[in-house]
Amino acid sequence: MSFAEQWPAVEQFIQSLQHRVLPDSVDHWPAAELAELQQLGADRWNIPAEYGGDELPDAEMMQLYRQLARGSLLLTFILTQRNAACQRIITSDNTSLAEKLLPRLCRSELFATVGISHLTTSRQHLNTPAVQVTSDPESDGYLMNGIIPWASAASTADVIVTGGTLQDGRQLLAAIPTVRPGLDIQSPVSLLGLGASHTTAIQLRNVRLAADEILHGPLEKVMSHGAGGGAGSLGTTAVALGAAEGTLERFQREAEARPDLLQFITPLREEAAKLAADFSAAAAGDTSGKRSAEALRQRANSLVVRSAQSWLAATRGAGYVCGHAAEQAVRESMFFLVWSCPQPVLEGNLREFTCSGS
Repeated sequence: MSFAEQWPAVEQFIQSLQHRVLPDSVDHWPAAELAELQQLGADRWNIPAEYGGDELPDAEMMQLYRQLARGSLLLTFILTQRNAACQRIITSDNTSLAEKLLPRLCRSELFATVGISHLTTSRQHLNTPAVQVTSDPESDGYLMNGIIPWASAASTADVIVTGGTLQDGRQLLAAIPTVRPGLDIQSPVSLLGLGASHTTAIQLRNVRLAADEILHGPLEKVMSHGAGGGAGSLGTTAVALGAAEGTLERFQREAEARPDLLQFITPLREEAAKLAADFSAAAAGDTSGKRSAEALRQRANSLVVRSAQSWLAATRGAGYVCGHAAEQAVRESMFFLVWSCPQPVLEGNLREFTCSGS
């Protein structure tokens, strides 16, 4: 079945999610909803056809993230982490490892995630790398020591794509089984939002890494090689835009019973439509001016935060009660201020919040 034939079922699933409030606690894991997503073929979407996947173009994947985020930010985020792991495997020169992992990932026999923020935006201010890599005296591989500070769905994953830094400053990325001795997955962290993503830290104590498990490197700035996307990319903007659109759709239902709210929701919906048009143009290759990746991400961050806050205000006291969809939307909107958010985007949002710039 082609993806075009699958899409009506995917859209129906997204619509159903808009009427659910998924658990948002570390005590829960969205197993049933993820299983539904897998049944719709989500594990095949970004895998090349030679491994059994649908091999959707990047532009289509970004629109899929956007649409899925309209229904559930939680599920979309988990999927992005799984797909980020797959992408690093797909773009690796280690074809034997790709042949070993990708067909099983495509068939939902394995689940993968990433722990790579320490190589991009997290803990870059520290003098000592978060994960240090040294030669293994007993083999031609390496030993890994340190802390992977952020890894989502780690307790469910069979494989984690992560990396570290050698003494000479070069870095590497590898695909490591989560059952590897010395790899200690910590308890999930209680977060402001998306607690059910089971995001946590992973302690590495002399974790052995075989040479044939390396995906990229050793080389300088390994995260700039072998895969698109990354911090502040159009993919992350797609998720933020979709989350904002989903919030506004729910806000619109509130406004249908209270016409006085239309004057407030209409400008937000118009802003979302303009942002969606610019995003689609950027996804098609036009990244000039306000369509640059950083500009779009900053605009999406602002929109998703203001949309959620407006919805909460409109619900009055009801939305302030834990468990209401509006208060969850507010908490989840804060996620975009810390997730894969490069410094220029953060500074732009801070200027807006503090009214210290145009």
